[in-house]
Amino acid sequence: MVQLEERIRKDGRVLSKDILKVSSFLNHQIDVQLLDDMAEEFARIFSDTKITKVLTIESSGIAIACAVARVLKVPVVFCKKTLTTNINDDVFSTPIHSFTHGRDYNVIVTKDFVRPEDSILIVDDFLANGCALEGLANLVRAAGANLVGAGIAIEKGFQDGGKKLRESGMRVESLAIVDSMDPVDGIKFRS
Repeated sequence: MVQLEERIRKDGRVLSKDILKVSSFLNHQIDVQLLDDMAEEFARIFSDTKITKVLTIESSGIAIACAVARVLKVPVVFCKKTLTTNINDDVFSTPIHSFTHGRDYNVIVTKDFVRPEDSILIVDDFLANGCALEGLANLVRAAGANLVGAGIAIEKGFQDGGKKLRESGMRVESLAIVDSMDPVDGIKFRS
């Protein structure tokens, strides 16, 4: 998506060869028009599938997932990283490793919200090593639901997550794929 790539070039900050900061428009301060345009693009890309729910993980994926769900006219469900007092033990749970936070989480979703009759589209802001996406896919499978694919805003193509997930048979569609990035040399996108 050219619009997203241009915004990353303009306002993204490369902190290292592995870390791209997009806080000014995607996951701290949010450009809602860009979000809506991304949601329309995901709806177009996945128009060949029947989707009943959009699934993401807290917190940065929630805004994108809500925009996509609004366009698709389906609910959005997000997995939590901690069990809270208002959630009972009737949950699906899986461990994931967060590249961004450099730690492991045991993510959960209440069983009432992901059911066998659902066709799920996973949506997230970044794809790096694929652990979060793989964990969400495991939750969908544990529920007996149908995983139609994953919509990713920004994929770090120089890491192996996307390749590994595609080779496993998962449909992964990314709006921008970064082939390389460097604080001095800038960002190169896959054409």
